[in-house]
Amino acid sequence: MEKKKIIITGGSGFIGTNLVEYFVSLGWNVLNIDIHSPRNSAHMDYWQELDIVNREELLRVFQKYKPDYVLHFAARTDLDEKENLSGYAANIQGVRNMVDAIKSTSGIKRTIFASSQLVCKVGYQPENDEDYCPNTLYGHSKVIGEQIIRAAGEIGCIWALVRPTSIWGPWFDIPYRTFFLTINKGFYIHSGGIQTLKKWGFVLNSVKQVYDLLVGPENLIDTKTFYLADYSPLVLKDFANTAQKEMGARKIMTLPVWLMTLIAKGGDLLKSLFWKNPPLTSFRLNNIITNEIQETTSLESITGPLPYSYEEGIRKTVAWLKSQHLI
Repeated sequence: MEKKKIIITGGSGFIGTNLVEYFVSLGWNVLNIDIHSPRNSAHMDYWQELDIVNREELLRVFQKYKPDYVLHFAARTDLDEKENLSGYAANIQGVRNMVDAIKSTSGIKRTIFASSQLVCKVGYQPENDEDYCPNTLYGHSKVIGEQIIRAAGEIGCIWALVRPTSIWGPWFDIPYRTFFLTINKGFYIHSGGIQTLKKWGFVLNSVKQVYDLLVGPENLIDTKTFYLADYSPLVLKDFANTAQKEMGARKIMTLPVWLMTLIAKGGDLLKSLFWKNPPLTSFRLNNIITNEIQETTSLESITGPLPYSYEEGIRKTVAWLKSQHLI
């Protein structure tokens, strides 16, 4: 039987690396399109260096490879841009080019486009899929990307949008790798008097969710939007304590919120001067103390129970950190 063929854009990134690993393990033919080389050196044979902003080259690759499925995860994901949207061309023009490439390539059965939970600021509960409230240029760029996809009309295949939430696990980077490393170094601090609930997502659960969206019932998936997150909210304090114990780190201390706020303002100052990623800033503190409970019932009805608990995810993540000599 002929192998299924899949293009994964952004397959050298965090989630993309895990997607490449998963689909290779299934025996699919995988092509990773990315401007960066793979994080996992074992994936070099699946990589083609390409900037999705280059429309002509992107269309050429699609026409040559003729994928059955497409996962579009290529994006600029940092929040560093403060002046204008031009720095996020991959998230806007790149999406436009992807739509053109998919439309111009026959035989594609299904496409999953990755957006972001930051199309709405942390804590905002949208009333529908097109109720946007970004508070960063990155989030704004992702809103435009979603609008391009929705406005494209018929693109020749079943498609869905996914909004990754706070995803963590093997091959991750800033900010959630920093979260684990800060705990390991004994610098992480609990906010006293606050019990924060989060629907974060362990990356191997996210990979399973994406797979299920590729093969699940068309009527439940086509043109729909889904948040990628684990289904049971976790208590952030419990999550951090579990990670601390698994790493054998110093017990996490607790400080009142007013003192945490002062420390965060100090982090803001350090970031404005020279430190690119201080452990705590006002933006990060707000994310820590704000509940994040996204709607996931529609996705859960498609996937059923997820394969990993957060405790199992922490064990796998700590093992990976050790294998990379990061702790």
